[in-house]
Amino acid sequence: MKFSKMQAAGNDFILMNGMIEKSSNWNETAKKVCDRHFGIGADGLMFCEESLKADIKMNYYNSDGSRGEMCGNGIRCFAKFVYDNEIVKKNEFSVETDAGIKYIKLDIGALGAIEYLKVDMEKVDFKGKNVPCTIEKENILEEEIMIGNKKVIFSSVLMGVPHTTIFVEDFDEYDVNETGSLMEKAEIFPEKTNVNFAKVTADDTIMIKTWERGAGRTLGCGTGCCATAALAHKLGKIKKDKIKLLAEGGELFIEIGEDYEITMSGKAETICHGEFLK
Repeated sequence: MKFSKMQAAGNDFILMNGMIEKSSNWNETAKKVCDRHFGIGADGLMFCEESLKADIKMNYYNSDGSRGEMCGNGIRCFAKFVYDNEIVKKNEFSVETDAGIKYIKLDIGALGAIEYLKVDMEKVDFKGKNVPCTIEKENILEEEIMIGNKKVIFSSVLMGVPHTTIFVEDFDEYDVNETGSLMEKAEIFPEKTNVNFAKVTADDTIMIKTWERGAGRTLGCGTGCCATAALAHKLGKIKKDKIKLLAEGGELFIEIGEDYEITMSGKAETICHGEFLK
């Protein structure tokens, strides 16, 4: 199976042309290719297919083989992949995902290469029942839960996928891997949740670390940056509408529009091409 390996803000992915490369079980294929010791190694697998609703369809699988509705850093890699391989031959196009249709705009440089990718991520859904979270409140904002022996104050939204953010003064307050893993599987989240640990460092800047549902600790998460920026704004922790998110693997720029319509901008990079032996 021919593939490209790509990364965006430290999130790495395997990309395939699903109109050429076929698998009888993409869940198992994802687990094999994403394995960092016996496969290629990645946070997730994506492949494209024809779409009846948009210019192209994106299929996403986490490294544990579970299917994901969407991936913010992933969709930028996906957009670069389909453009560079001339599968989609426009610099503005639509992508069908399991979380709806997303709209892409490519910033093409003087030499014809993509410099930045802008994604319309649609509106943040603050309704607790849609996250979903079993806490019977309209919005899940600054709620308390015991994780292990530690009290955690958290907020949750749906950003295509469920996201929970814990705002911190110091990242040493939590073991990101331990707390993230336990929070991901907490009973109040029937479909599990992604977990972000965020520190506001300026009136337009947030540092973020992420534990991803189905992938574990990653160096970045696009939807997590979107969700965290929106929550920081909603909670009054940040006043600006244009926010820089500093993930462990790189930076993203989030713009908050009317009624929390989110636009995400960032880079994507091709690392290598190759062929995976089934």
